[in-house]
Amino acid sequence: MTEDLLLLMQKELELLRNAARVLGYSYEKCSRIGIKDAYDDDELDKFESLTSRFARLGDILIQKIFRLIDELDLDAAGTVRDRINRAEKKGLIDSADVFIEIRMLRNDIAHEYVPEEIIELFKKVLKATPLLISSVAKVEHYCIRYLSR
Repeated sequence: MTEDLLLLMQKELELLRNAARVLGYSYEKCSRIGIKDAYDDDELDKFESLTSRFARLGDILIQKIFRLIDELDLDAAGTVRDRINRAEKKGLIDSADVFIEIRMLRNDIAHEYVPEEIIELFKKVLKATPLLISSVAKVEHYCIRYLSR
């Protein structure tokens, strides 16, 4: 079973790297656009890609990678909050509170339809993206202990 988990970890880490790369690409484009009161269609497309990629990377980390690491570390399943708190204790992330906010922001992205609120989401995603991306290297470093066996 552990071999299967290690193979899964390798696959999930590859997904994580790719998701971080494309999120970084979108982040650079949207950073140049900046926060405005109104966006043209092309700019909206770029921000929609950013928020979608942000949510995807957050899901991969929290729902897949953190869960897999917990399983390999023989930690109890628990809630999403438990998983995030353990990730902080393991040094995978700097702040559980920030990742709780990232998770809540991901939920807002999935359910927000009011144009004025979407612009506020853009602002929050631009602020949180570097924190989300920076956690990827920490996760990879942590996973080396399992993959180098």
